[in-house]
Amino acid sequence: MEIGLSSASFYPEVNTEDSIKLMASLGFTGGEIFLNTPSEYEEGFIDKLVEETLKYNFNVHSIHCCSSQYEPFLFDKYKRRREDMFVYYRKLCRAAKRLGAACYTFHGMRLSNFNELDKKFIADIYNELSYISMEEGIKLAQENVSWCMSANLEFLKFLNESCSYPIYFTLDIKQAFKAYIDPQKYIEVFGKNIVNFHINDRDEKHICLLPGRGNVNYEQIISKLKDMGYDKMAIIEVYRENYGKYTELKETKTLLEKII
Repeated sequence: MEIGLSSASFYPEVNTEDSIKLMASLGFTGGEIFLNTPSEYEEGFIDKLVEETLKYNFNVHSIHCCSSQYEPFLFDKYKRRREDMFVYYRKLCRAAKRLGAACYTFHGMRLSNFNELDKKFIADIYNELSYISMEEGIKLAQENVSWCMSANLEFLKFLNESCSYPIYFTLDIKQAFKAYIDPQKYIEVFGKNIVNFHINDRDEKHICLLPGRGNVNYEQIISKLKDMGYDKMAIIEVYRENYGKYTELKETKTLLEKII
């Protein structure tokens, strides 16, 4: 399992187009690119990123975006608004494919009462999302997010059972603990459809830390992931306030390589 890094770990200090060079200078050969604003979804900007990946031989495993800007509105009952949001979604899927990514990390709906949802409507939206991603040659990777419906295990089971196309998943450790759910429970629901993994740490006082600085039991999580056949990247994704110098990210990579 290769150790990658998310460019989100530099936000808001480093422009997205400068993050690939920085990650490569720290010894990372791959990871996740976070597109921070709609102007970064455009073809001309993606051209710049492709040049950077080729220049520094950087493997983009997944892309992410500032999901709250548009993803919740993919599920809006107002048809015209929903259709406008699908324009963004297709752009991002196309950007992911051009960057060589395997998947697009997706947050989706905001958290609400599962029993009150229009489940047929939601399944139809996910079917359309999955179909578009398949057309563009990537996978939609639903992430477990504490403030979204994807925090809810019943909702995730519903997606697996009700959608016409396979639903793929991103596991995020910190988001599991923020939802007060053991990460292993998410792994059990995700099964063999896990295609992306955000690795971070925590303790009783901090919800997110650099891996190795908290009390997360990585042996259990990694063992469970391997049981499900996951052998792709473990991508370090933390917030900028979780570390001081950039070199700490390089040290964390070395530590995780020993653990994994």
